[in-house]
Amino acid sequence: MKNLPEKRATTINGQKLQYTLSGQGKPAIVLINGAGGPLDAWYKLFPEIERLGTVVSYDRPGVGGSARPVEAQTGEVVVRQLRDLLRELGVAGPFVLVGHSFGGLHANLFARLHPREVAGVVLLEATAPEDVGMMKHHQSGMQRAINGLLNVFSRPDPNDEISNEHRTVADIAAAPAFPDVPLRVVSGGKVPPGWMTSAEALSLRARNQEALVRLSPRGQRIVAERSGHFPQMSQPELVIEAIAQVSSASRGPHP
Repeated sequence: MKNLPEKRATTINGQKLQYTLSGQGKPAIVLINGAGGPLDAWYKLFPEIERLGTVVSYDRPGVGGSARPVEAQTGEVVVRQLRDLLRELGVAGPFVLVGHSFGGLHANLFARLHPREVAGVVLLEATAPEDVGMMKHHQSGMQRAINGLLNVFSRPDPNDEISNEHRTVADIAAAPAFPDVPLRVVSGGKVPPGWMTSAEALSLRARNQEALVRLSPRGQRIVAERSGHFPQMSQPELVIEAIAQVSSASRGPHP
């Protein structure tokens, strides 16, 4: 992780957040982690991603170097905290939002609530609103056993984002339509073993990935053939290219 920018911390409205800030120029690229994932997971994108513009990554409350959440992490709260952080850092939009896994919900909501601040969106193996609840319903027996064991040793925080995921989905449903911005949906091409995910769940998730593409008339899907759930780790060059495409398209003419 030697190329990861220096980690820093700030406190906004009583909430300590750890972040990195590097690169320069437009657009400002905002990396939004998956649930429970620290900003370190982006390290393979550096330093190449910095050639595309200013880059911000951060740990949401309760993850990595950020303190436990001081309020329930609903989608609207997460978006507000992120906008407050960007304002505190003096990073102005419009932004290219890059959301991985659960972070895709937050990128989705941010774009809907603040379309004038968004130049484009890249969704990496992103959670669709329809995935929430559905994936748990179709969990394999092994997944249920593992999750049950984890909950015994680490009790969920009622303020964390997973505990409030249904409120986040409701926030998205109540928000305006997704804006007409460049969109890339990067999906892993590797199929997980059957003991991890049922065939039905995989089929539904693939359908939901296609639905994400249709959020914008300028949406395109990219299949990362050599990747599973973390294309930024296994195919960082493909992810950087997707970000570059969105950044370039956002500057060009469109209807």
